[in-house]
Amino acid sequence: MVKGYEFEKDRYVIFEPDELKALEEATQHTIDIIAFMPLAAIDPVYYDKAYYLGPDKRGGKPYSLLSEALRATGKCALAKWNWKGKQYMVQIRVGEDGLILQQLLYADEVRSMADLHVETVDVSKAELSLAEQLIEQNSVEGYNPTEYNDEEKQRILAQIDKKIAGEAITVSPETTGAASGAEVIDLMEALRKSIGSTKAAPAAKATTKETKAPARRSAKRAEAVTPTPVPAKKTRKHA
Repeated sequence: MVKGYEFEKDRYVIFEPDELKALEEATQHTIDIIAFMPLAAIDPVYYDKAYYLGPDKRGGKPYSLLSEALRATGKCALAKWNWKGKQYMVQIRVGEDGLILQQLLYADEVRSMADLHVETVDVSKAELSLAEQLIEQNSVEGYNPTEYNDEEKQRILAQIDKKIAGEAITVSPETTGAASGAEVIDLMEALRKSIGSTKAAPAAKATTKETKAPARRSAKRAEAVTPTPVPAKKTRKHA
């Protein structure tokens, strides 16, 4: 096995193990803070992996001081961190029980929204008013992860249990027609129905019982829309 970097299509420069080791950043046991800023100053699109950050021996006092200072000011720290041969930009923010280290992506690792060529469409005041009502009626104080479950995971685990018990796994009729064409929906009518159903019955809390989530559609008048998620993070190339 050899390791290399593709600098042109199907053309690689090959590195020896000693050369790769020489390219690596030396791992440091410190995190160098370079600035403080408001929590909202960093767009979450640049978030990568998150870690819980704990103090080293005899580091409890400065750790607690930094935690309380960040909490009191409502700010986070921007820092540099060398780890496993790479240098990362990181955010240090205060959580409920301590500090959280959030790895950040560099600018060249994140796609631009301009690459999607999103069409700008005017909306009427009536449409905007209905949409605002819908948002207001379905607003909550915050995200509580304990109220939600991975329904897809539960469904698969249930099928695995059936397989263990010797039963055959079958395709349900509900999933066979899922790939059919998108339905043309009138935005105003869809908003009215959604607001009406919200008034009629409050949304039920998620439970551990297996359920099938209804299909969600994003539509505009006289035109069907099938959104395709595009990962914001670019594919990395490493030597």
